[in-house]
Amino acid sequence: MDLLQLLIDGGFIMYPLIICSILVWAVVIEKLWFLSQFRRQFTCLHDRAVVLIDEKKINEAKGLGHTVHHYISAPYSILFEDRTNKNQWEHKMGRRLIETQQGLKRSLWLLGTIGAASPFIGLFGTVVGIIKSFEAIAVSGKSGFSVVAAGLSEALIATAAGIIVAVISVMFFNYFQNRLTILNTEFKHRLEDLMDLFE
Repeated sequence: MDLLQLLIDGGFIMYPLIICSILVWAVVIEKLWFLSQFRRQFTCLHDRAVVLIDEKKINEAKGLGHTVHHYISAPYSILFEDRTNKNQWEHKMGRRLIETQQGLKRSLWLLGTIGAASPFIGLFGTVVGIIKSFEAIAVSGKSGFSVVAAGLSEALIATAAGIIVAVISVMFFNYFQNRLTILNTEFKHRLEDLMDLFE
């Protein structure tokens, strides 16, 4: 029995893994694009804001916040608010930065969930394949590799597919976690640089 026939026969096992794989790649592609746009926007904003603040064009610098994503503009706009009550201002800035961090993590839970669940879906396919092998022995009344080969092959394919999806998902989950840590730190430091200019 060839691979295509195995996928057709054991489709109800493979479909969840195929869906998980599609979701993983959709999240990865969206995240790569979004994070690159985020970094480009806040780097450009910082560079333009430094020039405008140096030139004392505060209103123009404040207006730059309207040209970038909300995750950038929300904490950026706090820079221009009254700092009479410094503690209150710092708490407000902290809340906006946390919201940005949470926003950047959006969809990452999918990678973590799929990374944890895929091996179990594959294991379920293994169990189903072994059951089919025993059913084949019961129906034919005889044992042997030729009788159980189809069920065992299906079991191994499901197991391998589950492991592959899980490994890819976990690798990208860890990659994005590391990249987000760096990106959040860089974003915070750029804001602090602008705060220093105001000082």
